[in-house]
Amino acid sequence: MQILVHIIYYLIFPGFLFAALVGLFSGWIDRKVTARIHWRKGPPWYQNFADILKLFGKEVIVPDGASSAFLLAPMLGLLAAALAAATAGVAFLETDTSYVGDLIVMLYLLLMPAIAIIIGASSSRNPLASIGASREMKLVMGYEIPFILVIVSVIIRSGGSIRLGEIIQHQLEAGSNIFSLTGVLGFVAGILVTQAKLGFIPFDVAEAEQEIMGGSHIEYSGAPLALFKLTEAVMLYTMPVFLILLFWAGSLNPFALAGKYVLILVILVLIKNTNPRLRVGQALRFFWGPVTVLALAAMVFSLLGY
Repeated sequence: MQILVHIIYYLIFPGFLFAALVGLFSGWIDRKVTARIHWRKGPPWYQNFADILKLFGKEVIVPDGASSAFLLAPMLGLLAAALAAATAGVAFLETDTSYVGDLIVMLYLLLMPAIAIIIGASSSRNPLASIGASREMKLVMGYEIPFILVIVSVIIRSGGSIRLGEIIQHQLEAGSNIFSLTGVLGFVAGILVTQAKLGFIPFDVAEAEQEIMGGSHIEYSGAPLALFKLTEAVMLYTMPVFLILLFWAGSLNPFALAGKYVLILVILVLIKNTNPRLRVGQALRFFWGPVTVLALAAMVFSLLGY
């Protein structure tokens, strides 16, 4: 019976199926808002679902000389994203079942979709894809440092706990981290890192259709491309939920959690639609400069108890 419960958790709710559905619908909200800003009508609500189904029906074309990693990379990214979604969701549902170090596991799982993009693009033997992979690697090097510092500040504020459940429990008892100076600074840094992890403008340098014609995804078609799109959808659900877990888990009311998710989604979409794309060097300087300073300040203030 316990095995069946875990299968439901990881495959249906709050894992892969639920995360994919919410992520695809959130992607439609993003596209709709973007269209309105451009004075267009935008797609219908089911457009992302239709696009995924259509891709699964398309022919899979594998470039000459591509290694087996070309087809394995999209599966790796989706698996990691789905596990991250389930881990965060289960932490909200059953705070007492959290295991030691699941926060560190989340850190690795949220990194794997970017690693999958790098592996897949590098194995395609396309020069434009290689440029996309190179850009993705540099971007990861830029945003992972402040992201780790943000997580360290939350660990300190939570009494040194590296359990997701205990971080949530601490906020239920002492109030959400976001209502502290540490939380405000960490949340702002976390939002900016989330923007990069999702590949949203101004940090979409790895794809950059106008420059490198899709870059890291240029050789993908059919089901593998659909898996990458599903990974993006699952990450669009998982990253805001993870930010809520770290900074805004003072209430587990489902309607309050949904409202917080929508607010974070709106912030991400607004940033996406009000900024031009940064060059790789500019993105690195931004993350190693202002964002790292924000994250370091959050860590210092967490040590001081603010």
